[in-house]
Amino acid sequence: MKAAMSYGLVSSLIQTQAIGKHILPITNHWSIELNDFCHDLRKSTIAVTEWQQKVEDLFDKVPLQDLLNFIDFDQLIRVFNYPDLGVNTKKVTFPKLDGLPERTAFVKKIFGMKKDRGIIPHGHANMSSAHLVLKGGMRLRHYDNLRVEDNTMLIKPTIDKTIAAGESSSISDEKDNVHWFIAETETAFTFDVIMLDLDDKPYDIYNLDIHAKEDQNNGNFRVPILDVDAALKKYGKESHH
Repeated sequence: MKAAMSYGLVSSLIQTQAIGKHILPITNHWSIELNDFCHDLRKSTIAVTEWQQKVEDLFDKVPLQDLLNFIDFDQLIRVFNYPDLGVNTKKVTFPKLDGLPERTAFVKKIFGMKKDRGIIPHGHANMSSAHLVLKGGMRLRHYDNLRVEDNTMLIKPTIDKTIAAGESSSISDEKDNVHWFIAETETAFTFDVIMLDLDDKPYDIYNLDIHAKEDQNNGNFRVPILDVDAALKKYGKESHH
């Protein structure tokens, strides 16, 4: 209840422009908690799967409108270029808040796309991220990355569902590493929390040709790894023909 009240207070203050871009001291604001989780992951004091659970739980309890107000979502999308293939991104800047460093422990962005456009299927290495749907609905598919070899990835399907505003998902090297989003509404947006170069190792991204999967007859699939241009051409826009 206390946390919910503080979130509501911040929302009210922003809506009434009582304090503009400077937020009064609120020590338990969700953005501080989020940054603490990311700092713990950076320092390896929590496991990546624990980080995933903590961030998803946090997104579940934060009122969506409060988050939209806090990141000034309406302003971010006022002039937004929707590409014909794939998605566009914009960096997010948090308002000033006592207890929250100006440079957070994570990268924060919004991703936006038109209907039938996709965040192309891809896996990751040495990074974790969480994704909260801010607007619209998407088909979301996840896979576990079992291993990478000979320019292919061995994957296991884990999630296939439609998610709407207020719902979230996450990835790590340990759980649901591969994801694939396709917008099912006129427009769709996510707020992304991104942790790069974990364990002091450079991150990498593997774009995958899911439609060319080879069934391993045990619930797993082997899929080719594509360069980004080929992946965007094939998966950046859903075909209904």
